Amino acid sequence: MAYIFYAPSKYIQGRCILGQLDQFLHSFGRKALIVGNELGLKCIRDAAPSGDLCTLIYEDFNGECSMNEIRRLQSVYQENECEMIVGAGGGKVLDAVKAAACFLQAPCIVIPTAVSSDAPTSALSVIYHDDGTLDQRLTLPKSPDLILVDSQVIANAPARLLSAGMGDAMSTYFEARACSASNSDNIHGGKTTRAAMVLAEECYRTILENGAKAKAAVSRHLCTPAVEAVIEANTLLSGIGFEGGGKAAAHPIGDGLNTIPECRSMHGEKVAFGSLVQLFLENADEDELDEAYSFCVSVGLPVTLQQLSITEDPEDAALQIAKIATQKDKPIYNMPCTITEAAVRDAILAADLYGRSYLE
Repeated sequence: MAYIFYAPSKYIQGRCILGQLDQFLHSFGRKALIVGNELGLKCIRDAAPSGDLCTLIYEDFNGECSMNEIRRLQSVYQENECEMIVGAGGGKVLDAVKAAACFLQAPCIVIPTAVSSDAPTSALSVIYHDDGTLDQRLTLPKSPDLILVDSQVIANAPARLLSAGMGDAMSTYFEARACSASNSDNIHGGKTTRAAMVLAEECYRTILENGAKAKAAVSRHLCTPAVEAVIEANTLLSGIGFEGGGKAAAHPIGDGLNTIPECRSMHGEKVAFGSLVQLFLENADEDELDEAYSFCVSVGLPVTLQQLSITEDPEDAALQIAKIATQKDKPIYNMPCTITEAAVRDAILAADLYGRSYLE
Protein backbone atom coordinates (compact mmCIF):
# COMPACT_ATOMS: atom_id res chain seq x y z
CA MET A 1 0.00 0.00 0.00
CA ALA A 2 1.34 3.43 -0.96
CA TYR A 3 0.24 6.99 -0.25
CA ILE A 4 0.68 9.08 -3.43
CA PHE A 5 0.63 12.88 -3.66
CA TYR A 6 1.09 14.92 -6.87
CA ALA A 7 1.58 18.69 -7.15
CA PRO A 8 2.93 21.24 -9.65
CA SER A 9 6.54 22.35 -9.17
CA LYS A 10 5.63 26.04 -8.91
CA TYR A 11 2.38 28.03 -8.71
CA ILE A 12 2.33 31.82 -9.23
CA GLN A 13 -0.88 33.86 -8.94
CA GLY A 14 -1.38 37.62 -9.04
CA ARG A 15 -2.79 40.59 -10.87
CA CYS A 16 -1.15 41.40 -14.24
CA ILE A 17 1.70 38.90 -13.80
CA LEU A 18 1.64 38.00 -17.52
CA GLY A 19 3.69 41.14 -18.16
CA GLN A 20 6.59 39.26 -16.57
CA LEU A 21 6.06 36.11 -18.60
CA ASP A 22 9.47 35.94 -20.26
CA GLN A 23 11.14 36.32 -16.84
CA PHE A 24 9.21 33.34 -15.51
CA LEU A 25 9.99 31.28 -18.61
CA HIS A 26 13.68 32.12 -18.74
CA SER A 27 14.62 29.45 -16.18
CA PHE A 28 13.36 26.77 -18.61
CA GLY A 29 15.24 27.99 -21.71
CA ARG A 30 15.32 30.65 -24.40
CA LYS A 31 12.53 29.60 -26.78
CA ALA A 32 8.90 28.78 -25.86
CA LEU A 33 6.04 27.41 -27.94
CA ILE A 34 2.88 29.25 -26.82
CA VAL A 35 -0.26 27.26 -27.70
CA GLY A 36 -3.61 28.91 -27.10
CA ASN A 37 -7.13 29.63 -28.17
CA GLU A 38 -7.94 33.11 -29.41
CA LEU A 39 -8.45 34.53 -25.92
CA GLY A 40 -5.36 32.87 -24.47
CA LEU A 41 -3.02 34.20 -27.15
CA LYS A 42 -4.62 37.66 -26.97
CA CYS A 43 -4.09 37.81 -23.21
CA ILE A 44 -0.40 37.09 -23.61
CA ARG A 45 0.08 39.51 -26.50
CA ASP A 46 -1.86 42.25 -24.65
CA ALA A 47 0.37 41.79 -21.61
CA ALA A 48 3.29 42.65 -23.91
CA PRO A 49 6.08 40.58 -22.37
CA SER A 50 9.37 42.01 -23.60
CA GLY A 51 10.66 38.82 -25.20
CA ASP A 52 14.20 39.87 -24.35
CA LEU A 53 14.84 36.82 -22.17
CA CYS A 54 12.79 34.23 -24.06
CA THR A 55 11.60 34.05 -27.67
CA LEU A 56 7.88 33.31 -27.94
CA ILE A 57 6.53 31.20 -30.82
CA TYR A 58 2.72 31.48 -31.07
CA GLU A 59 0.54 28.62 -32.32
CA ASP A 60 -3.27 28.49 -32.56
CA PHE A 61 -4.99 25.57 -30.86
CA ASN A 62 -7.19 23.62 -33.29
CA GLY A 63 -10.10 23.33 -30.87
CA GLU A 64 -10.09 19.68 -29.78
CA CYS A 65 -7.79 17.91 -27.35
CA SER A 66 -7.31 14.87 -29.59
CA MET A 67 -4.30 12.66 -30.19
CA ASN A 68 -4.02 14.14 -33.70
CA GLU A 69 -3.83 17.66 -32.27
CA ILE A 70 -1.33 16.57 -29.61
CA ARG A 71 0.91 15.00 -32.28
CA ARG A 72 0.62 18.17 -34.40
CA LEU A 73 1.77 20.30 -31.48
CA GLN A 74 4.71 17.95 -30.93
CA SER A 75 5.75 18.46 -34.57
CA VAL A 76 5.46 22.27 -34.31
CA TYR A 77 7.55 22.19 -31.14
CA GLN A 78 10.29 20.10 -32.76
CA GLU A 79 10.32 22.05 -36.03
CA ASN A 80 10.88 25.30 -34.12
CA GLU A 81 13.49 23.75 -31.80
CA CYS A 82 11.63 24.99 -28.73
CA GLU A 83 12.72 24.29 -25.18
CA MET A 84 9.35 24.46 -23.39
CA ILE A 85 5.65 24.36 -24.22
CA VAL A 86 3.10 26.79 -22.79
CA GLY A 87 -0.68 26.39 -22.82
CA ALA A 88 -2.89 29.48 -22.59
CA GLY A 89 -6.68 29.14 -22.53
CA GLY A 90 -9.33 26.74 -21.29
CA GLY A 91 -9.26 23.15 -20.17
CA LYS A 92 -8.88 21.50 -23.60
CA VAL A 93 -5.93 23.71 -24.53
CA LEU A 94 -4.24 22.98 -21.22
CA ASP A 95 -4.88 19.24 -21.41
CA ALA A 96 -3.44 19.07 -24.95
CA VAL A 97 -0.32 20.96 -23.90
CA LYS A 98 0.14 18.82 -20.79
CA ALA A 99 -0.05 15.65 -22.88
CA ALA A 100 2.27 17.01 -25.58
CA ALA A 101 4.81 18.06 -22.96
CA CYS A 102 4.66 14.58 -21.47
CA PHE A 103 5.39 12.89 -24.80
CA LEU A 104 8.12 15.43 -25.62
CA GLN A 105 9.58 15.21 -22.11
CA ALA A 106 9.58 19.00 -22.20
CA PRO A 107 8.90 21.59 -19.47
CA CYS A 108 5.17 22.35 -19.24
CA ILE A 109 3.79 25.78 -18.32
CA VAL A 110 0.07 26.36 -17.91
CA ILE A 111 -1.76 29.73 -18.12
CA PRO A 112 -5.54 29.42 -17.57
CA THR A 113 -7.83 32.18 -18.83
CA ALA A 114 -10.66 31.02 -16.54
CA VAL A 115 -10.87 28.87 -13.42
CA SER A 116 -13.99 26.89 -14.33
CA SER A 117 -12.33 23.61 -13.26
CA ASP A 118 -9.24 22.32 -11.48
CA ALA A 119 -7.63 21.09 -14.74
CA PRO A 120 -4.64 23.51 -14.72
CA THR A 121 -2.73 21.84 -11.88
CA SER A 122 -3.51 18.19 -12.52
CA ALA A 123 -1.32 15.42 -13.95
CA LEU A 124 -4.24 14.33 -16.08
CA SER A 125 -5.40 15.03 -19.63
CA VAL A 126 -8.87 14.23 -20.92
CA ILE A 127 -8.40 13.17 -24.54
CA TYR A 128 -11.20 13.27 -27.14
CA HIS A 129 -11.57 11.92 -30.65
CA ASP A 130 -11.62 14.53 -33.41
CA ASP A 131 -15.43 14.32 -33.48
CA GLY A 132 -15.60 15.39 -29.82
CA THR A 133 -16.41 12.00 -28.30
CA LEU A 134 -14.38 10.85 -25.31
CA ASP A 135 -11.23 8.87 -26.10
CA GLN A 136 -9.44 8.39 -22.77
CA ARG A 137 -8.41 9.98 -19.49
CA LEU A 138 -4.63 10.00 -19.69
CA THR A 139 -2.77 9.96 -16.38
CA LEU A 140 0.53 11.82 -16.76
CA PRO A 141 3.84 11.07 -15.01
CA LYS A 142 4.04 14.51 -13.42
CA SER A 143 2.14 17.73 -12.82
CA PRO A 144 2.95 20.90 -14.80
CA ASP A 145 6.25 22.58 -14.02
CA LEU A 146 4.74 26.04 -13.65
CA ILE A 147 1.19 27.37 -13.22
CA LEU A 148 0.73 31.08 -13.97
CA VAL A 149 -2.64 32.56 -13.01
CA ASP A 150 -3.18 36.22 -13.85
CA SER A 151 -5.94 37.24 -11.44
CA GLN A 152 -7.12 40.14 -13.59
CA VAL A 153 -7.53 37.84 -16.58
CA ILE A 154 -9.69 35.56 -14.42
CA ALA A 155 -11.70 38.54 -13.10
CA ASN A 156 -12.37 39.63 -16.69
CA ALA A 157 -13.91 36.26 -17.59
CA PRO A 158 -17.67 35.63 -17.21
CA ALA A 159 -18.73 35.14 -13.58
CA ARG A 160 -20.44 31.86 -14.50
CA LEU A 161 -17.01 30.32 -15.18
CA LEU A 162 -15.85 31.19 -11.67
CA SER A 163 -19.03 29.66 -10.22
CA ALA A 164 -18.58 26.49 -12.27
CA GLY A 165 -15.07 26.20 -10.89
CA MET A 166 -16.48 26.44 -7.39
CA GLY A 167 -18.80 23.55 -8.26
CA ASP A 168 -15.79 21.45 -9.23
CA ALA A 169 -13.95 22.62 -6.10
CA MET A 170 -16.91 21.72 -3.90
CA SER A 171 -16.75 18.12 -5.08
CA THR A 172 -13.08 17.89 -4.13
CA TYR A 173 -13.81 17.83 -0.43
CA PHE A 174 -16.79 15.49 -0.47
CA GLU A 175 -15.12 12.98 -2.78
CA ALA A 176 -11.79 13.04 -0.90
CA ARG A 177 -13.66 12.53 2.37
CA ALA A 178 -15.49 9.54 0.93
CA CYS A 179 -12.29 7.97 -0.44
CA SER A 180 -10.54 8.47 2.87
CA ALA A 181 -13.42 6.82 4.73
CA SER A 182 -13.44 3.81 2.39
CA ASN A 183 -9.62 3.64 2.10
CA SER A 184 -9.93 3.78 -1.70
CA ASP A 185 -7.23 4.65 -4.21
CA ASN A 186 -6.84 8.06 -5.83
CA ILE A 187 -6.35 8.51 -9.59
CA HIS A 188 -2.65 7.67 -9.30
CA GLY A 189 -3.26 4.36 -7.55
CA GLY A 190 -2.34 5.48 -4.05
CA LYS A 191 -4.21 6.09 -0.82
CA THR A 192 -5.37 9.51 0.33
CA THR A 193 -2.64 11.47 2.09
CA ARG A 194 -3.31 13.71 5.07
CA ALA A 195 -1.95 16.61 3.04
CA ALA A 196 -4.51 16.06 0.29
CA MET A 197 -7.32 15.80 2.82
CA VAL A 198 -6.29 19.05 4.53
CA LEU A 199 -6.14 20.85 1.19
CA ALA A 200 -9.52 19.48 0.11
CA GLU A 201 -11.16 20.63 3.34
CA GLU A 202 -9.53 24.06 3.11
CA CYS A 203 -10.73 24.28 -0.50
CA TYR A 204 -14.35 23.84 0.59
CA ARG A 205 -14.00 26.22 3.54
CA THR A 206 -12.51 28.89 1.26
CA ILE A 207 -15.32 28.82 -1.29
CA LEU A 208 -17.96 28.77 1.46
CA GLU A 209 -16.50 31.92 2.99
CA ASN A 210 -15.63 33.80 -0.20
CA GLY A 211 -17.76 32.38 -3.02
CA ALA A 212 -20.68 34.82 -3.06
CA LYS A 213 -18.42 37.84 -2.58
CA ALA A 214 -16.10 36.68 -5.34
CA LYS A 215 -18.90 36.07 -7.82
CA ALA A 216 -20.34 39.53 -7.18
CA ALA A 217 -16.94 41.14 -7.72
CA VAL A 218 -16.17 39.21 -10.91
CA SER A 219 -19.58 40.17 -12.33
CA ARG A 220 -18.10 43.69 -12.43
CA HIS A 221 -14.61 42.47 -13.42
CA LEU A 222 -13.18 43.45 -10.05
CA CYS A 223 -10.21 41.65 -8.50
CA THR A 224 -10.69 41.58 -4.72
CA PRO A 225 -9.16 39.45 -1.92
CA ALA A 226 -12.24 37.19 -2.12
CA VAL A 227 -11.61 36.67 -5.84
CA GLU A 228 -7.96 35.83 -5.18
CA ALA A 229 -9.02 33.32 -2.53
CA VAL A 230 -11.51 31.58 -4.83
CA ILE A 231 -9.03 31.49 -7.72
CA GLU A 232 -6.57 29.62 -5.50
CA ALA A 233 -9.30 27.29 -4.23
CA ASN A 234 -10.58 26.49 -7.75
CA THR A 235 -7.12 25.77 -9.14
CA LEU A 236 -4.42 24.91 -6.63
CA LEU A 237 -6.38 23.57 -3.63
CA SER A 238 -8.95 21.72 -5.72
CA GLY A 239 -6.45 20.35 -8.23
CA ILE A 240 -4.07 18.93 -5.64
CA GLY A 241 -6.93 17.90 -3.38
CA PHE A 242 -8.74 15.84 -6.02
CA GLU A 243 -5.56 14.15 -7.29
CA GLY A 244 -4.38 13.15 -3.86
CA GLY A 245 -7.83 12.64 -2.38
CA GLY A 246 -9.60 10.69 -5.10
CA LYS A 247 -13.01 10.65 -6.77
CA ALA A 248 -16.25 9.13 -5.54
CA ALA A 249 -19.87 9.80 -6.59
CA ALA A 250 -19.97 13.45 -7.70
CA HIS A 251 -17.99 13.02 -10.91
CA PRO A 252 -19.77 9.85 -12.08
CA ILE A 253 -23.09 11.66 -11.60
CA GLY A 254 -21.65 14.40 -13.81
CA ASP A 255 -20.72 11.75 -16.39
CA GLY A 256 -24.32 10.57 -16.32
CA LEU A 257 -25.63 14.09 -16.80
CA ASN A 258 -23.39 14.39 -19.85
CA THR A 259 -25.51 11.75 -21.57
CA ILE A 260 -28.75 13.73 -21.19
CA PRO A 261 -29.11 15.67 -24.49
CA GLU A 262 -30.97 18.64 -23.02
CA CYS A 263 -28.40 19.13 -20.24
CA ARG A 264 -26.01 21.76 -21.57
CA SER A 265 -24.55 22.82 -18.24
CA MET A 266 -20.83 23.20 -17.61
CA HIS A 267 -18.73 20.46 -16.02
CA GLY A 268 -18.53 22.17 -12.64
CA GLU A 269 -22.27 22.77 -12.56
CA LYS A 270 -23.00 19.10 -13.20
CA VAL A 271 -20.45 17.98 -10.62
CA ALA A 272 -21.91 20.39 -8.05
CA PHE A 273 -25.27 18.66 -8.38
CA GLY A 274 -23.38 15.36 -8.21
CA SER A 275 -22.00 16.45 -4.83
CA LEU A 276 -25.54 17.01 -3.55
CA VAL A 277 -26.52 13.55 -4.76
CA GLN A 278 -23.48 12.12 -3.00
CA LEU A 279 -24.61 13.69 0.27
CA PHE A 280 -27.92 11.83 -0.05
CA LEU A 281 -26.09 8.56 -0.72
CA GLU A 282 -24.17 9.20 2.51
CA ASN A 283 -27.34 10.15 4.39
CA ALA A 284 -25.75 13.45 5.39
CA ASP A 285 -27.34 15.34 8.26
CA GLU A 286 -29.65 18.27 7.62
CA ASP A 287 -27.15 20.91 8.72
CA GLU A 288 -24.61 19.74 6.15
CA LEU A 289 -27.28 19.57 3.45
CA ASP A 290 -28.46 23.09 4.21
CA GLU A 291 -24.88 24.41 4.13
CA ALA A 292 -24.22 22.81 0.74
CA TYR A 293 -27.55 23.88 -0.80
CA SER A 294 -27.23 27.40 0.56
CA PHE A 295 -23.76 27.72 -0.93
CA CYS A 296 -24.86 26.48 -4.34
CA VAL A 297 -27.77 28.91 -4.45
CA SER A 298 -25.54 31.82 -3.35
CA VAL A 299 -23.14 31.34 -6.28
CA GLY A 300 -25.67 30.26 -8.91
CA LEU A 301 -24.96 26.53 -9.01
CA PRO A 302 -27.87 24.18 -9.85
CA VAL A 303 -29.72 22.39 -7.04
CA THR A 304 -32.50 20.84 -9.15
CA LEU A 305 -32.75 18.85 -12.36
CA GLN A 306 -34.82 21.66 -13.84
CA GLN A 307 -31.92 24.07 -13.35
CA LEU A 308 -29.85 21.57 -15.36
CA SER A 309 -32.46 21.93 -18.17
CA ILE A 310 -33.97 18.52 -17.42
CA THR A 311 -37.65 19.43 -17.40
CA GLU A 312 -39.38 16.36 -18.83
CA ASP A 313 -39.43 12.80 -17.45
CA PRO A 314 -37.07 13.43 -14.51
CA GLU A 315 -37.48 9.84 -13.31
CA ASP A 316 -36.34 8.48 -16.67
CA ALA A 317 -33.45 10.94 -16.70
CA ALA A 318 -32.45 9.92 -13.17
CA LEU A 319 -32.41 6.27 -14.22
CA GLN A 320 -30.23 7.02 -17.24
CA ILE A 321 -27.81 9.05 -15.11
CA ALA A 322 -27.67 6.24 -12.55
CA LYS A 323 -26.96 3.64 -15.24
CA ILE A 324 -23.92 5.59 -16.44
CA ALA A 325 -22.72 6.50 -12.95
CA THR A 326 -22.77 2.87 -11.80
CA GLN A 327 -20.84 1.36 -14.70
CA LYS A 328 -18.23 -1.03 -13.37
CA ASP A 329 -15.22 1.21 -14.05
CA LYS A 330 -16.63 4.30 -12.30
CA PRO A 331 -15.15 5.70 -9.06
CA ILE A 332 -18.61 5.79 -7.47
CA TYR A 333 -17.63 2.45 -5.91
CA ASN A 334 -15.11 4.38 -3.79
CA MET A 335 -18.09 5.47 -1.71
CA PRO A 336 -18.14 4.11 1.86
CA CYS A 337 -21.66 2.75 1.35
CA THR A 338 -23.42 0.17 -0.81
CA ILE A 339 -23.89 1.41 -4.37
CA THR A 340 -26.64 0.12 -6.64
CA GLU A 341 -28.31 1.61 -9.68
CA ALA A 342 -31.58 1.93 -7.76
CA ALA A 343 -29.91 3.64 -4.80
CA VAL A 344 -28.24 6.20 -7.07
CA ARG A 345 -31.47 6.86 -8.98
CA ASP A 346 -33.34 7.49 -5.73
CA ALA A 347 -30.56 9.76 -4.43
CA ILE A 348 -30.75 11.84 -7.62
CA LEU A 349 -34.49 12.29 -7.24
CA ALA A 350 -34.15 13.01 -3.51
CA ALA A 351 -31.49 15.67 -4.17
CA ASP A 352 -33.77 17.25 -6.78
CA LEU A 353 -36.76 17.17 -4.43
CA TYR A 354 -34.76 18.75 -1.61
CA GLY A 355 -33.52 21.42 -4.01
CA ARG A 356 -37.03 22.28 -5.15
CA SER A 357 -38.20 22.52 -1.54
CA TYR A 358 -35.17 24.64 -0.67
CA LEU A 359 -35.85 27.11 -3.47
CA GLU A 360 -39.50 27.38 -2.48
